[in-house]
Amino acid sequence: MNDLTGKKHADASSVSVAGRANLREISSRTEDVPRGIVMMVIATVLFAGASAASKWLVAIYPVGEVLFLRSLSSFITCAVVMLPVTGLSVFATHRPRDHLARGLSQSISQAALLLAFSLMPLAGAVAINFSAPLFAAVVSIVWLKERAGYVRGSALVIGFLGVLIVTNPGANSLTLGALFALINAIMYGTVTVAVRGMTRTESANTLVIWQLAVLTFFHSFLLVFGWRWPSALDAAMLFGTGLVNAIGQWFWTRALHLAPAAAVTPFYYLMLVWALVIGFAVWGDVPSVSLLVGSAIVVATGLFLFLREARLQRRLA
Repeated sequence: MNDLTGKKHADASSVSVAGRANLREISSRTEDVPRGIVMMVIATVLFAGASAASKWLVAIYPVGEVLFLRSLSSFITCAVVMLPVTGLSVFATHRPRDHLARGLSQSISQAALLLAFSLMPLAGAVAINFSAPLFAAVVSIVWLKERAGYVRGSALVIGFLGVLIVTNPGANSLTLGALFALINAIMYGTVTVAVRGMTRTESANTLVIWQLAVLTFFHSFLLVFGWRWPSALDAAMLFGTGLVNAIGQWFWTRALHLAPAAAVTPFYYLMLVWALVIGFAVWGDVPSVSLLVGSAIVVATGLFLFLREARLQRRLA
């Protein structure tokens, strides 16, 4: 009985020490905007490459299999790198529910995004994904009772007009791929409101390891919808996609820790440029005028809303 009690005290002590270690890491951060920008640009290249590989793979293998193996590979990669250095303390957190909510939402949004990749050009799905800040703003107004205001309301109307131009419903109604891309954007934008501010209390490593662990868990349930044994080359590609995505997640999270979000987030939109280039080089996708115009509107309004909110928060601080 005493041994059991002692073990419980030891476990509690280790979690406490881990928590203090995370807080020391957070409190010791110093801003480095140029480095943060470089890391965000690297993240966009890696994300675009991983998205292109996923689009290629879902044309051959079930979406659930691609998602699970990619998530599993990302989780294993991060665990191999982090655990020898941090031990299990990297999982120490006071916000497990926020991590679970974030992971669940991303599980759904990633599934919708891969379905979109399988049904439409890469750049179109990425462009619609960038409408997530618009949905986040709408949720803030409806759910959090934030004031819309003339400027914010006008930006939202213009932004959603851009989304309509990108999706290009036309006489044949909205395509299924565009619908999945919209579901991804809505999910991502909605939960962004619910879990905003996690970087204030969680270290970069904790955010990444929790995210990948939860994604792997939820994506494992998708295997019931189908499995096909991959060839050696395809297996390497499946796991390689997860590796690239894990590295990209780390660069993205690290960028937000090194510099204010307002300084690095605009560079995230470079992912659309890489998607356009890859889509043309690999699949011969020539961007339409509606895609280019609509994407420009979505990106411009998304950036405007983000930078405006950041400026207002600085004034209130």
